[in-house]
Amino acid sequence: MLKLSFTLDPFECGTDEAGRGCLAGPVTAAAVILPEKFENLMLNDSKLLSQAKRDFLKPIIEREAVSFAIAHVHPEEIDDINILNASILAMHKAIARLQTAPKFISVDGNRFKPFADVPHETIIKGDSKLLNIAAASILAKTSRDAYMCQIHEEFPMYNWKQNKGYPTKEHREAINKYGITPYHRKTFRLMPQQLHLPL
Repeated sequence: MLKLSFTLDPFECGTDEAGRGCLAGPVTAAAVILPEKFENLMLNDSKLLSQAKRDFLKPIIEREAVSFAIAHVHPEEIDDINILNASILAMHKAIARLQTAPKFISVDGNRFKPFADVPHETIIKGDSKLLNIAAASILAKTSRDAYMCQIHEEFPMYNWKQNKGYPTKEHREAINKYGITPYHRKTFRLMPQQLHLPL
């Protein structure tokens, strides 16, 4: 079973992001503070769970969390500050929106910038090690997926309802056919690099 935290501090938050490798849509982060004795045998890294399990866990996390918050950083800002900085910014925004101020921040991954004067620790694959990061990964993923389904209605030809903006063959073929939208990240390689042989 995943651990709650290293410190067992009831005011420790976990934070994670979703959508970092997408060609379109925001990068979305969540921050979650769980009760000290929170347990859930199903909770795990959102990437290891089916959509049905993520959707099942989402209201449980939201109901039982001491506090949770979600934040999007949109393509224009991603293009302006790059995806790493945008991912960290999204996590900072989510943490800032928590109704209960955290005393410690557990971060999925290996890169982060200090948030105010709150101590933090980066944990590689933290979403499969700590419950609070796993919970954040699920809220970030389900929130971003819902957003992509919403903008799918505006641009259905890209099938974001299915691919969520990731670089699938279908998505890239649609970019080639229809061009890009305001939701696409213009600094990303939207089409695969082609090789040209001299003749």
